[in-house]
Amino acid sequence: MLDGYTAEILARVQFAFTVSFHIIFPAFSIGLASFLAVLNALWLWKREETYLKLFNYWKKIFAVAFGMGVVSGIVMSYQIGTNWSVFSDKAGPVVGPLMAYEVLSAFFLEAGFLGIMLFGRKRVGDGLHMFATALVALGTLASATWILSVNSWMQTPAGFGINDVGQFVPEDWWAIVFNPSFPYRLVHMVLAAYLTTALVVGAVGGLHLLRDHADRAARRMFSMAMWMLLLVTPLQILAGDMHGLNTLEHQPAKVMAMEGHYDSHPDGAPLILFGIPNPEEKRIDYAIQIPKLSSLILKHDLNAPLDGLDTIPDEDEPPVAIVFWSFRIMIALGFAMLGLGLWAALARLRGRLYDAPLLHRLALLMGPTGFVAVLAGWITTEVGRQPFTVYGLLRTSDSLAPVEAPAVATSLIAFIVVYFFVFGAGTWYIVAMMRKPVVDRALEDERDDAQDDGPVLAVGAEAAHRGKPKES
Repeated sequence: MLDGYTAEILARVQFAFTVSFHIIFPAFSIGLASFLAVLNALWLWKREETYLKLFNYWKKIFAVAFGMGVVSGIVMSYQIGTNWSVFSDKAGPVVGPLMAYEVLSAFFLEAGFLGIMLFGRKRVGDGLHMFATALVALGTLASATWILSVNSWMQTPAGFGINDVGQFVPEDWWAIVFNPSFPYRLVHMVLAAYLTTALVVGAVGGLHLLRDHADRAARRMFSMAMWMLLLVTPLQILAGDMHGLNTLEHQPAKVMAMEGHYDSHPDGAPLILFGIPNPEEKRIDYAIQIPKLSSLILKHDLNAPLDGLDTIPDEDEPPVAIVFWSFRIMIALGFAMLGLGLWAALARLRGRLYDAPLLHRLALLMGPTGFVAVLAGWITTEVGRQPFTVYGLLRTSDSLAPVEAPAVATSLIAFIVVYFFVFGAGTWYIVAMMRKPVVDRALEDERDDAQDDGPVLAVGAEAAHRGKPKES
């Protein structure tokens, strides 16, 4: 024990820290890869130069985000083998193959066609370049599919047996991959990735519209982002509701913590909007609530009974305060996204979408909220599963490797220092790229292409951009 912190607590903090850094990059790259595929398809269909400029603008940002996501993901696989080796031993026969399938199929698909997408348009032609771009987008979705299948199996394990040494062994791979919570979790996460990307694209478009509301590329990206928010946010709210009902069926203690229901309600449970969880007294202090609305949402009946945490043994309860607040942050941001999409729709109907500074400032302010919502949702999911790694079957305390607290603390400090330096610099670089207007970036790209063809063409390209005739 290190000043009251056990090796288990430190190992959990370390994994939470690294996974929080990791998840924001795939959440962005999944949506951005699909956005790039749409931009490229629109360019091939309409041959409108704006789409090509936007594609070239965002592909470099995608490359940096993709690289940081890969690097941050590698660290976690080592962490599972060091801090959580007992979990690796017991769950490895099920989890290991699924992780291998992700690498052998999805990651190789992404990596194999990424170079063609980034650098190959002039070398392979528009058709093959579009094919490569689509496969990169498909690869990111396939990667999310395998990872979420692993996580969902840990939440709702199925299709397994337990051998003589206590290992989970596969008996039905279809049941393992398509476990009860997997479809809901996959849809919820992919839609979250699309919304995260839409908010970032909308923020960048809003920033450049504030500088020049006649910027054609900024108008196009802002319009596309606002359409995405308007159409996808209601779908996400519906998917979240269905995911919640699935969670109530398979992980009721998690829903009890999310709702703040310490006590059972036999005649209809209230929806607690806000309050302060009091774990010692097992109640929500200063609760602001709407009578019976929780029963209506979760059971579609105002008077339906709902069990509370008083039906769960104390040692099996998740940390209520963390789950309670992270869930509310996610929900609040989801409705804020819907509000932004509706405001943009109203401005569009009035013909003021590109001449609405307050809307553009709000879009800029909302830019990072997709990442916050993803993190809040992930915290709700993972902390709500506690005290288990494999829900109901393998406790977190029984999954830890035989490591000492000082060793885990040392590696945790090292991770914090390195992550903030490396990924802080990478994030700063991405933001710097986003601050540049699309037109300026397009000129830089053309100069770079000309330099690849030789110094004479480079001089000619620069002269052309200055309004002078080319000289050979």
